[in-house]
Amino acid sequence: MIDALSQITYIVASALFILALHWMNTPATARKGVYAGVAATTLAILVTWAEPSVIHHVWIILALAAGVAVGIPLSRVPLTAVPQRTALSHAFGGIAAGLVGTAEYYLRLSEGPEWLTPFRMVALIAEIILGYLTFTGSLMAAGKLQEVKWVPQRPVTYPLQNATNLLLFGATLVIAGAVTRHPTAPWAPLLFPVIIVLALAFGVLLIIPIGGADMPTVIAILNSYAGLSAVAMGFVLDSKLLITAGALDGSSGLILAIIMCKAMNRSFANVLFGAFGQVQQAKAGGEQKQYKSETAEGAAQVLEQASLVVIIPGYGMAVAQAQHKVRELYDQLKKRGITVKFAIHPVAGRMPGHMNVLLAEANIPYTDLVEMDDINPDMPQVDVALVVGANDVVNPAARTDKTSPIYGMPIIDADKARTIFAIKRSKNPGFAGIDNELYFSDRTWMLFGDAKAVLGDLVKELSGGSGMH
Repeated sequence: MIDALSQITYIVASALFILALHWMNTPATARKGVYAGVAATTLAILVTWAEPSVIHHVWIILALAAGVAVGIPLSRVPLTAVPQRTALSHAFGGIAAGLVGTAEYYLRLSEGPEWLTPFRMVALIAEIILGYLTFTGSLMAAGKLQEVKWVPQRPVTYPLQNATNLLLFGATLVIAGAVTRHPTAPWAPLLFPVIIVLALAFGVLLIIPIGGADMPTVIAILNSYAGLSAVAMGFVLDSKLLITAGALDGSSGLILAIIMCKAMNRSFANVLFGAFGQVQQAKAGGEQKQYKSETAEGAAQVLEQASLVVIIPGYGMAVAQAQHKVRELYDQLKKRGITVKFAIHPVAGRMPGHMNVLLAEANIPYTDLVEMDDINPDMPQVDVALVVGANDVVNPAARTDKTSPIYGMPIIDADKARTIFAIKRSKNPGFAGIDNELYFSDRTWMLFGDAKAVLGDLVKELSGGSGMH
């Protein structure tokens, strides 16, 4: 009776996980999706805890307490830090899978080949390799996103890097194969930690050659790895719910990564091994290009005369935490009867949906957020395009310069607007390490400074009735 009740509850929890993912498809039902996910997780914990075979209740209480202790501070990070928080969540998922797999192996050694069957060993090895490489890879990603001093932001490359990585991964698989074939051999428990160390090292080596511009894709890939490690853990523990939840997590992460790669017109291999984001050498013999600067007062006067304004947010908005100032500017323009839209590039920022999250925090109506493919046909009719900290995603070199590392990447056609104002902290290039041709266009005027401060000045000019000038 208890077993039947447990199985029914697991089915209900699985259905809730599927519904959670479905409801998160759109902002209108996203909150419902979160509640469904929380309910499914709670059901899974309670039913597992109630199993007659569970006797060490103290350990479960300690694990839950540790989760709460970590979870509460994580829930309070500002929305600008959501990418690194997401990476840390993947790290915790990875280490959980890795530790469970390690404990299972050593606890089951005494049961011999009857339990450590080839199928279980393959699942167990997959669980620990994916789990541990997700752990260190996610920590490295979080460090890059947080701009931690000892974690290099730019891609780290060295001779024969990809060959070395493949050799290391090959060695891991050879050792893993030996342990899988002979799990109870006297040397197997000694080689098991070697697999763990190699997986941890591989996680670091996999992420260091990846630049910040590729972080949205990396976050999605790490999400996929964490999900796949949970699937493997489900097979090891014979838990259908874990298999279902892990498969949903793994497949959604993979689909998201494919969408990100498509948005950059690049392959998985190029993202993982291409070292995108190295500073490009300036072309010799070229003439020195000049920026045209504008003041907040001059920009405000042009904005006042506009009928349609498109704001294009990027990572600079996130760094400056300028989303609330963007909202104030939005309100000032709407008061004057000006149509305001936000052009959202799929890989703007450092995680999938980064700009959507920040603008939602500032209560920008979701209906005014327009995807790249939908806004581009309208860009020639736009009076003012205001670029707030976006760089590579509006660079026309992606369309024209075949030697550019971003050539072929779909961009927002900001250069087709009648007037372009670009807010930028400095004259440094973006994460692709190249100059943005948009900034040197005849129709582009630069507003140098911190995005929050520049937007604040624009709002002051507009609220002060700059139309009276």
